[in-house]
Amino acid sequence: MQRIVCPERDDWQATATATGFVFYAPDGERYWDERAYYALTLEQIEREIETPTGEIDGMCRELVTRAVDDERMLRLLKIPENFWTYIAASWKRNDASLYGRIDLRFDGHGPAKLLEYNADTPTSLFEAAVFQWTWLEQAIERQIIPRDADQYNSLHDQLIARWKEVAQGRPVHLAGMLGNEEDAGTIAYLEDVARQAGLDTTQIDIEQIGYRDDGCFVDLDEKPIELAFKLYPWEWMVRENFGASLKGASTRWIEPPWKMILSNKGILPLLWAMFPRHPNLLPAYFDDEPAAAELGRSYVRKPLYSREGANVTIVSGGETLDEQPGPYGAEGHIRQALAPLPNFSGQYPVLGSWLVGGTPCGLSIREDEAPITGNLSRFIPHAIL
Repeated sequence: MQRIVCPERDDWQATATATGFVFYAPDGERYWDERAYYALTLEQIEREIETPTGEIDGMCRELVTRAVDDERMLRLLKIPENFWTYIAASWKRNDASLYGRIDLRFDGHGPAKLLEYNADTPTSLFEAAVFQWTWLEQAIERQIIPRDADQYNSLHDQLIARWKEVAQGRPVHLAGMLGNEEDAGTIAYLEDVARQAGLDTTQIDIEQIGYRDDGCFVDLDEKPIELAFKLYPWEWMVRENFGASLKGASTRWIEPPWKMILSNKGILPLLWAMFPRHPNLLPAYFDDEPAAAELGRSYVRKPLYSREGANVTIVSGGETLDEQPGPYGAEGHIRQALAPLPNFSGQYPVLGSWLVGGTPCGLSIREDEAPITGNLSRFIPHAIL
C-alpha cells in the first residue's frame, strides 16, 4: 500500500458539478482530493480487505442472532426495551439490508483491524461508487496513473442488482434531511440506481412523512409508504414523536430495524467477547466494566452512538492525544485498544470497505492530518496496481 502524489485533472470541479457531486468542497474546505491516490495490490484487496470484510459481516450477523434473544446484550447496547420485539421480528423475518460500510485500520503489512461498522446510514457512497471510478478512467486516459491500473469497485452494479432483490418491483420512497447537501446527494444517487433497477421512486424530506389514524405512514400526496429507504439514524427515529408508531405500521425500512444493533459501537466489545483474539478485531470493552482496565493507559474511547468521529477521544500513555467535540455520549461509551492509524506523509487514512446485500464490493479511503477521521476528512481515490 502506497500513497502516490499525482496531478489532479484540470476540469475535475466541472466534471463533479455535471455529475451532481456538488458537495466536493463543503464550506470551502476540500473534501474530494485527487492530488494523491492510494495504490494497493490485488492480493491486498482480495486477501486483506475483501475477505476480512466478509468475515466481519458474518460475525456481526451471528451477533445479531444472539442479541435479539439476549436481554443482557440489548441492555448493554442501551436499545429502548419497547423496541426489542420490533427488532427481533425484523431479524427473524429476514428484512433485507441494502448496504453498509466497515471502517478498517490497514497499512498494507499486518491484518486489517475493525474500527467500527457504519451499518445504518453510511455516506460517501456516490463518491466511492461513481466519482472515483470516473477519476480512474480519466486518470488512465490522461496518463496520470498507469494504463493497467484497476479499482476495487463494483458498487454501482451491485446496488442496481440489490435494489431489484430488495424491492421486488414495489415503489420506493427515499427519505432524509434533504436540506443537507451531502445527504441529498446520497439520496439522489440511491434514487438513480433504484430507477435503473426499474423501480418507481419518490423523494421526501424525513420531516414531511405523515402518519394516518389507520396506522399507515404516508407521503405528501397521502400515498402509503410501503418500502422506505431512510438516510436517518434509527436511534433518532425511535426517540421522536412518531417513533412509537413504527412498531404498528406496515412500512418496511431500509436499513431494517435489526441494524439498530449493528450501528451501535457497543458491538465492538460484544464481538471481542464472542471472537477473542480474532486477527481482524481489536480488544474492546464497555467503559464501566472492570475488564476495560486490561487496555491500560492507551485506548480509544467512543460513545455507543456517534457519527463522523464526534466525541471520540484517543488516549496514549494516560495522555489525551486527540479529542473531538460533539453531542454524543449520554448512553455510555466503550474503550477499544489503541491501534494508531498509519502515517503516510503526514496523512492518516481510514479504509471504508463497502458491502451491498452482504457482499463486499468496494473501497473508499478518507484521510486527515489528525488521527480522528471527521466530517471534513478528505476522500482520496484508490487504484489497484
